[in-house]
Amino acid sequence: MKEVNKMKRRRGFTLIEMMIVVAIIALLATIAIPNYINFQLRAKTSEAKSSLGAIRTCEEAYKAENDVYLACGANPATVPAGVKATWVSTSAGWTDIGFEPKGLIYYQYAVTVADGGTTFAATATGDLDGDASTSVYTLDQDGNLTSTNPLE
Repeated sequence: MKEVNKMKRRRGFTLIEMMIVVAIIALLATIAIPNYINFQLRAKTSEAKSSLGAIRTCEEAYKAENDVYLACGANPATVPAGVKATWVSTSAGWTDIGFEPKGLIYYQYAVTVADGGTTFAATATGDLDGDASTSVYTLDQDGNLTSTNPLE
């Protein structure tokens, strides 16, 4: 008799209880994982904003010495698609203005000049999640930042 009472007290989880716990964890994961991915993508956009600010500073310094802004070709040559890319330090114009980001980058940068070198627009184009839809940030000489980022 004592043996039977011990067995009843050592009872574990039932299969139904375990299935409910697994279902709750699965539900939480379906909510949390997409939110985490979106958070990561938004965090990666900070690279574009800070680099565009640095490019603007470099362009202003170049203009102070040469009285015009300088156009800089797209660097890297293609838009990185969900992975970091290497900056090509010998790309046209970038060494002249003195801009080179540290490490690998998520965006392609370019500077276009208009009105005889009196205005410029620096752009950062990126495909952070590799789905072929790009985010584009544009910064002008006055510091106005515009975005076609689907995450914002």
